[in-house]
Amino acid sequence: GGAAVRGWPGAVLFISHDRTFIDKLATRIVEVDRGKLISWPGNYQDFLRRKEKALADEEKENALFDKRLAEEESWIRQGIKARRTRNEGRVRALKAMREVRAQRIKPPGKARIHIEDADRSGRKVITAKNISLAFGDKQVIPPMSLKILRGDRIGLVGNNGVGKSTLLRILLGELAPETGTVKHGTNLEVGYFDQFRQELDPERTVAQNINDGSDFVQVNGKPRHVIGYLTGFLFSPKRAMTPVKALSGGERNRVILARLFAQPSNLLVLDEPTNDLDVETLEVLEEQLVEYPGTLIVVSHDRAFLDNVVTSTLVFEADGGIQEYVGGYSDWARRGRALAATDEQNTGSGSRKGGAAPPAGAARRKLGYREQQELSALPERIAELETSIHALQEESAEPDFYSLPHEEVQDKLQQLADWQTELDQATERWLELEEIANG
Repeated sequence: GGAAVRGWPGAVLFISHDRTFIDKLATRIVEVDRGKLISWPGNYQDFLRRKEKALADEEKENALFDKRLAEEESWIRQGIKARRTRNEGRVRALKAMREVRAQRIKPPGKARIHIEDADRSGRKVITAKNISLAFGDKQVIPPMSLKILRGDRIGLVGNNGVGKSTLLRILLGELAPETGTVKHGTNLEVGYFDQFRQELDPERTVAQNINDGSDFVQVNGKPRHVIGYLTGFLFSPKRAMTPVKALSGGERNRVILARLFAQPSNLLVLDEPTNDLDVETLEVLEEQLVEYPGTLIVVSHDRAFLDNVVTSTLVFEADGGIQEYVGGYSDWARRGRALAATDEQNTGSGSRKGGAAPPAGAARRKLGYREQQELSALPERIAELETSIHALQEESAEPDFYSLPHEEVQDKLQQLADWQTELDQATERWLELEEIANG
């Protein structure tokens, strides 16, 4: 959808948690921070850089202010004698400073999420041999074998409706395959982010929902008060005492994560955990998952999330197979292969671009001489564009960039947008030609 929106001549205002999408589309980011609207020029990467600098500057200013305030407080506390002659203007100034200090709103904390891990599982976590499953004449899981070892971090990738959740349920032993066997290793404790979705009690508070109403949770083998634990999920003590029915969708998801991570586990299975999560929670979730010592299986459409968290990818592909690849989503995408389409996508123009398989018995199309030349020239062009874009992004991130003459700023930002569009088109074309070349 990004290319279509980028090509549209009007202004676009959009809300998204998908950082890859924001990066490709946004030329300006408007943030709501502590009740104020702040406008940041540039894309998401620029925003992160500038935001970090702004927060550091704010911290410095606050520290300086606090030092001055401490000096004034100490002055006012000096002996009675000195206070007889004290300067009323200075007293008023001190009261004003105290007021300013009291009004200060701290930036929201970075979420700290700790995942409680159980004792280690055996080395072999799940062994699936020749499993398959069909509903009627529709094969959902083609014959496949899979070994999941302790510490593996696997992403499941595929379009909606191709059977990702079904495969998860077979691997977890909740659904029997038609053929083949699934064996679980020893000492397996599964934390499953989906069953928990249904189980929040809307009448009870956030805190009461975490550990069956108990005031304490086990974190790192030590009891921790549930209110303190919840600050790591961005709930203030007051919000932690709010009934779940009053929460937004995003907050509910954080409660579900807090519940899940309070249960000891050595195999964590996350089915679409990134839906509805705001960017801060998402980044923290990533950091924690990277540190999680157990085994991880994640279903997600969020490309950046998968790249940051998994080390191998299991993909439902267009030829009907389920293939395992080393690396994250981007490593798979670079191979120029296509995802299996669902039935709804298959009816239509029959174009292979959506990842639909070619009609049975269709002759394999080969690249023409021109296309062959185009394919070999594209990687170099893509690399050039990436270098140019990077250099111009660096330039536009400099503090004095926006003090240049208005026309110059406009021209450069326009150039950046044009190169970005060309890069997206070139990448798309490369994927298309690679796919034909590799059949």
